[in-house]
Amino acid sequence: MSPANDPRQSKAERTAAAREKAREIREAQLKKEKRNKLLIGWGIVAAVVAILAIVALVVTSSIRNNAPIADEGPTPANGNIHGGVTLLANSEVAQLPSATVKLADLPAAPATPPAEVTAPGAEPEAGKPVKVVLYIDFICPVCKNFEAQYNETLTSLRNEGKISVEYRPLGFLDSRSTTNYSSRAANAAACVVNESPEKYSDFVNALFDKQPAEGGAGLPDSELKKMATDLGAKSIDKCVDDKTYRPFVKYTTQEASAIGVTGTPTVFVEGKQWGKGESAQTPFEQFLTAAIDAKQ
Repeated sequence: MSPANDPRQSKAERTAAAREKAREIREAQLKKEKRNKLLIGWGIVAAVVAILAIVALVVTSSIRNNAPIADEGPTPANGNIHGGVTLLANSEVAQLPSATVKLADLPAAPATPPAEVTAPGAEPEAGKPVKVVLYIDFICPVCKNFEAQYNETLTSLRNEGKISVEYRPLGFLDSRSTTNYSSRAANAAACVVNESPEKYSDFVNALFDKQPAEGGAGLPDSELKKMATDLGAKSIDKCVDDKTYRPFVKYTTQEASAIGVTGTPTVFVEGKQWGKGESAQTPFEQFLTAAIDAKQ
C-alpha cells in the first residue's frame, strides 16, 4: 500500500506522536547528560587519585630522604675511616677492608677555625707518591670548577705514579638541595667504590659532569643508580635504597667540621693545606710541583 493510501492521523494522534517523540528525545538527552556526568565524575575521581598518588610519592620520598641517619655504620671496602678513597695509577684504587665509624669517637669542633687545618691521614708517607687529599661536595660549583681546571693534571701525574689523589666527599651542602643531595651523591659514590672500585674515578667525574644546580632537588636516586650502571659498575640499587653508607658520610662530614674544614674544596698536599698561610698566593700547580720535586 502506498503512503498516499495510509489513513490520515487525527490531530490528537499527531499531538500524541509529537509528545512521544519529544519524550524520547528528552530521555535520550537526560541519559546523555547522566552519562557525561558520570564520565566527568570518574574523571575527577581519577584525577584526585593521581594527585594523591603523586603527593604520597613526594611525601614518602621526602620522609625517606630526610629520615634520621644513624651515628654509627660501615665504611665501604676501599674507603678509609676519614671518608677518603685513594686513586692510584689509571683506574686502580688503594684497597682497604671495611671498618666501622662512630660519631661518638669524634672530638668536638674547635670554637674558632684554625688558621691552617691539619687533616688526619693526609700526612706524607716515605717511599710513596705525593699525597693529595681533597674534601669535596658533589653539589659544590667551586669543586666542579677545581676539577675542570686541575683534573687533567692530577690524572696525568697520578698515572705517572708521582701522586695519589684521595677524595673525601662531604654532605656540607645538604641544605642547598631539598633532598640532601650532597649526602645522597656521596653515599652513591661509596656504593660504587665498594662494588666496583675500578669505576670510582669515572663515577666521580660523572657526578661533576651532571652536577645539579643548588637550590633544587638534585639528581634522583634512580639517576644515580643509572649513572653507575651506564659506567659498567655492578648494581648499587640496594646500597642506595638502604642508605648503606650515609652514616659513613655523616661521620666524614662531622669529622671535617671538627678539624676546622669550613668549605669545599679544601685541598691538602703532603699534609699541607693549599690556599692558607704561606701558600695563600701560590697557584695550585706550583704548590703541587714543589711537593713532587721535594720528594724526588
